[in-house]
Amino acid sequence: MIELIFVLPLITGLLPLVIPANLGRVLLLITALLHLQLTVMAWLGKLSPAFPHFFTLAPEGLLILSLTSFIFAWISLYAFSYMNETQISNKPIFNCCMLLFLGTMSMVTLSDHPIVLWIAIEATTLVSAPLIFVHRSKEALEATWKYILICSVGIALALLGCFFITLAMDIASTGGPLSFSYLNTIADSLDPLWLKAGFIFVVIGFGTKMGLAPMHTWLPDAHSQAPSPASALLSGALLNCAFLGIYKVHALMTIAGLGSFSGNVLIAFGLISMLVGAIFITHQPDYKRMLAYSSIKNMGIISFGVGIGGFALYGAFLHMIHHSLLKSSLFLSAGNILLGFGTKRVQRIGGVIRQLPKTFVSFFAGFVGIAGLPPFGMFLSEIIIIIGAFQNRRYLSITLFLFTLTLVFAGVGRVFMSMSFGDIVEEVKVREKPLRLLPPYALLLASALLCIWMPDFVYTTILNSIQMIGGTIHG
Repeated sequence: MIELIFVLPLITGLLPLVIPANLGRVLLLITALLHLQLTVMAWLGKLSPAFPHFFTLAPEGLLILSLTSFIFAWISLYAFSYMNETQISNKPIFNCCMLLFLGTMSMVTLSDHPIVLWIAIEATTLVSAPLIFVHRSKEALEATWKYILICSVGIALALLGCFFITLAMDIASTGGPLSFSYLNTIADSLDPLWLKAGFIFVVIGFGTKMGLAPMHTWLPDAHSQAPSPASALLSGALLNCAFLGIYKVHALMTIAGLGSFSGNVLIAFGLISMLVGAIFITHQPDYKRMLAYSSIKNMGIISFGVGIGGFALYGAFLHMIHHSLLKSSLFLSAGNILLGFGTKRVQRIGGVIRQLPKTFVSFFAGFVGIAGLPPFGMFLSEIIIIIGAFQNRRYLSITLFLFTLTLVFAGVGRVFMSMSFGDIVEEVKVREKPLRLLPPYALLLASALLCIWMPDFVYTTILNSIQMIGGTIHG
């Protein structure tokens, strides 16, 4: 049954609390590999839902599940070395929460019931909060409370949105199960007023967790204070899960004939997020916060592409895949720099190319990727979204889109150049280790390979995810 995909990490997640920390690291890696195996079995059709009204293998959910599982496998390998070298006192809590985090995110990707989806997204907040506080500093405590309070308020609004969608179904008096699969089949009979109200609350609620501006304020603090493996998961996997909740409701709106309304809402939030991310990236003194603001910008790009629809929708899904791979790689490379220099301050770091040459390769390649330059996939996805926007005659939106991309390139480029090629301010304290180098390299390679060759099953899954709301793979 597909429920094993999230039940497994939820069960093993409790074991690190009663076993030695070193065994906890081994358990983290073993669970990651078993989870990846179960995900492959789901692709092969070997697993079916035991509770079909609550869980299903929807193509968009399967795509995000696969991304999450693949990224987590490499992050767990990285954490095997990283946790042995970093100053974290409560490592059992870290191992426990990482596994529970994987379980709750997997539950999100498989949820077909709006309330179950909401429960799973709320659970991701509760189990990931201790990861932000793991260093137990004053700043970590502030970031943790900010994360819990802001996301909980947002999730509460999302619950209200789910209730409004339920009211739309009740008015239809169909008597069927409350699931996205069933709602899509009766979308024409749902009350449009309740659907519109529900979508607004869902976008604000889940958009808070996705990092859309102006609900994004928790994200830079949380990503900055969490240990690098957790930051990679927060940016590379969690934000996709929140996007999935919004996308499912947008798909319902489109099938119900309200796609222009929901699309315009997503375009507006997308452009605002891009602009906010671009502005705060400029002159950012903390390189982990810079990466966090880059995530806000990229979530805006995904929202914008989904709102445009058509060919841009394909670009949005490509962007989601490549952002997950590249940003996870960058946070892991940033973890190596943090271990080496012992600081997150840009002005205290210089000469990475000479002091951490192997980390420099992944760090600089990651910069090339998130800057939207070839050979990485974000170059292709942004071009596709721009073409899709031209096809829809969104000329003003395209102008703002290109302006923010230019601003981000300038801001991020300044930080990367200063850190990589600037004068040496401090000598590194911790040298590079193979287990901390392999994961960021592998994630970068995955992004580059997907530009050259995309497996048929991935291509088909993206196509199935977007076709039901008019998405296309051809410009």
